[in-house]
Amino acid sequence: MLDKHAVKERALAEAKRFSVVVGYLWVLFSTFELYKWIVLRQHNLTSALGFKVGINLINAVVLGKVIFIAEALRAGERLRNRPLIQPILYKSALFSVILICFHIVEEVLVGIFHGKTISQGIPKMGGGGLVGILIVGVITFVVLIPFFTLREIGRVVGQDELKSMILGRGTKAGTVQPRAQQDNDRVA
Repeated sequence: MLDKHAVKERALAEAKRFSVVVGYLWVLFSTFELYKWIVLRQHNLTSALGFKVGINLINAVVLGKVIFIAEALRAGERLRNRPLIQPILYKSALFSVILICFHIVEEVLVGIFHGKTISQGIPKMGGGGLVGILIVGVITFVVLIPFFTLREIGRVVGQDELKSMILGRGTKAGTVQPRAQQDNDRVA
């Protein structure tokens, strides 16, 4: 029999994890949109920034769900026991490809819904063409590195310890000893 309290706690923990992913993606997409708006503004070609930031929240929720589904399918877990740099870079690359592919499929489906052909629905990412998609892929890869760095460190040291180190709950910068030092202190 399922414990309702345990189920409720798990659902709340997952909702918090999901909100962090969505928040990160929303800030990321909104920053890109702000940069685009600044470039257009320099050429006197402004667009509706507020509207785009709202659409970015919807995209962040959808792509956040894609990340959760990919993680549930254990995408990127094969390098889990290697030095942290390997799973961080691998997951950043893998999830860049997943997010770009999903974005393309999403835009094609929206285009079809609005009466466009498949080729008309393909988004003009990074100026269009394969080079544009590769450029967006490289940018996505780079901006996912800090995200997966924190996720992997949290996996290794524990989410509560990571949260404590970052937010200062009970610790201050420089007061947490490395694990090897803690082991030496226990032996002595």
